Amino acid sequence: MALKKNIRELQKRRKEVFAGGGEKAIEKQIAMGKLTARERIISLVDKGSFSEYDLFVEHEARDFNMDKKTLHGDGVIIGTGTIHKKPVAIFAQDFTVAGGSLGLMHSRKITKIMDYALKMRMPLIGINDSGGARIQEGVNSLAGYGEIFFRNTLSSGVIPQISVILGPCAGGAVYSPALTDFVFVTDKISKMFITGPEVIKTVLGEEISMEDLGGARVHSEITGNAHFFAESEVETLDQIKKLLSFIPWNNTDKSDICKIKAPKKEFKIGQIVPDDPRQPYDVRDVLNSIVDDSDFFEVQKMWAANMVIGFGRLGGKTVGFVCNQPLVLAGVLDVDSSDKAARFIRYCDAFNIPIITLVDLPGYLPGVDQEHAGVIRHGAKLLYAYSEATVPKITLIIRKAYGGGYIAMSSRHLRADFVFSWPGAEIAVMGPEGAANIIFRKEINEADDPEKMRQKKIKEYKSKFSNPYVAAAKGYIDAVIEPEETRKLFLHAIKVSSNKAIASPNKKHGIPPF
Repeated sequence: MALKKNIRELQKRRKEVFAGGGEKAIEKQIAMGKLTARERIISLVDKGSFSEYDLFVEHEARDFNMDKKTLHGDGVIIGTGTIHKKPVAIFAQDFTVAGGSLGLMHSRKITKIMDYALKMRMPLIGINDSGGARIQEGVNSLAGYGEIFFRNTLSSGVIPQISVILGPCAGGAVYSPALTDFVFVTDKISKMFITGPEVIKTVLGEEISMEDLGGARVHSEITGNAHFFAESEVETLDQIKKLLSFIPWNNTDKSDICKIKAPKKEFKIGQIVPDDPRQPYDVRDVLNSIVDDSDFFEVQKMWAANMVIGFGRLGGKTVGFVCNQPLVLAGVLDVDSSDKAARFIRYCDAFNIPIITLVDLPGYLPGVDQEHAGVIRHGAKLLYAYSEATVPKITLIIRKAYGGGYIAMSSRHLRADFVFSWPGAEIAVMGPEGAANIIFRKEINEADDPEKMRQKKIKEYKSKFSNPYVAAAKGYIDAVIEPEETRKLFLHAIKVSSNKAIASPNKKHGIPPF
C-alpha cells in the first residue's frame, strides 16, 4: 500500500512539472506558432528514447518575493535520448516557466547535461527559448552564463555542439550559441541580439523591430551567425537530424558509412561549366554530379554566397566541401567568404572529415571597403585553416585560379594531398587580359592596331602561362583530368589517404589571425 501511495505521489508531482507554466502560458506559446519544450525534444529524438533528469529541481532565490514562486524544473528540461539510434544530450529552455529565464539552478541543470555530453562523448543539442538572465537572481545569473560558456569552449572540437534558437535569445545568452558548431534558426520565431529594441530606442532614439534587429533572416543572410534556416520548427528539427546523419559523434570517431549511391543521371558533369570563362554556373550542380545520390547538404547557404560549403558523401563516407561559387561575385574571396570557409575547414579537421576543395575564382575582391574591413586579416584565416588541417585534403581546379586565390584555396603549397585540374583551367598570377595589358603595354601602345596586338598578346600569355600544364610541369598539380574522371579520382584519393598521418611541431596551440 505504501508503495502505491508513493507511486501516486510521484505521478502527481510529474504531472505538475509537465504542466510547465500552466495552461494559459502553454496556450500563449502555441498561439505564437511554437511547440512546447517537451514537444520539441520528443519530435527530435527517436520515439520513446528520451530520459529526463533533474525533473524536480527548483530555484533557490529568495529576494523580490521569489521564495513564494514555484518554477517547475526551473524553466529548463535536460536529458538524454537517441537520434539515428545513437545517444545525444539535450537541454530545452521552457518559455512557459518564467519566460525560460536563466537563474542559478537553471544554469546548473544545463551545465550538468553539458558535462554528461563531454564525459560520454556524445553530441550536445541546446534548444534556446529564453527571455535572458533572471534579473531577480542578480550576479548568480551572470555566473551561470559564464559556466556555460566555459564548457562550450572546453567541448569545442571534442563533441558536436548544436544550438537551436526557437524563441528569443538575448543579451549574454547569445554567446553560448556563438561558441557552438552549428546554429539553427526558424523564420519569424528565432530572435538573437545583444541589446533589445527597447534599449536601442532609449539610448539611440531609433525604432526597430525584433525581427529586423535579430530575426532568423538577419542572422542567416547578414551576420552569418546562423548556419541553417527553416520556415517551421518541424523543418528545423528535420535539418538537425540530417546534419547528425553526416557528422561523427565525437573527435575520436568517424561518421557512419552509408550505402553507396551513384549521382543522379540528370547532373552531367561535362555539360555544366560553360566554354566561355566569363560565363557563370552553379557550382552546386558540379557537386551534385559528384556526390552519392546527388545529396549535398549545404551549410550557411544564405550568407557569403560566393562561397559554398557543406557535406556530401563519396563511396558512402562523409566529405566536407569548400567551393568557390562563380554564380555570385564570380566566386571571389572576401572578408565573409574567408571566415565562412575557414571555420568550416577547422570543424572538418577537428572531426576527421576529409576536405575537398573546388576552385574557380579570379582572386580576392578588390576595393577600399574590403581593405578597410580587414580582408588581409580575414583572408589569412583561410590560409591558416588549410595549412593547419591534417585530414585528407583534395583539390580540383575547375576553371580559374588567379593570384592569392590560387594559393588560398587549398593549393599544393598549403599541403593539399592531391591537386587535380580540368584541362581548361587557367592558373596564373592574374587573368590573361590584365597580365597582357601590363607585360606587353609598350608593344600594344606602339602597334599600328593596338587592339589586334592586345588580342595576340593575350593569346600568347594564355599559351605560355594561363593553363594547367605549366603548374603540372612543376609538380604543383598531380593530374590534369577530364571532368568525367572527377568522381572516380576523388573516390580513389579518399581511399588512399584514409590513414594519413602528419607529425606537427610540438606546441600548446597556434595563434590564428582572429
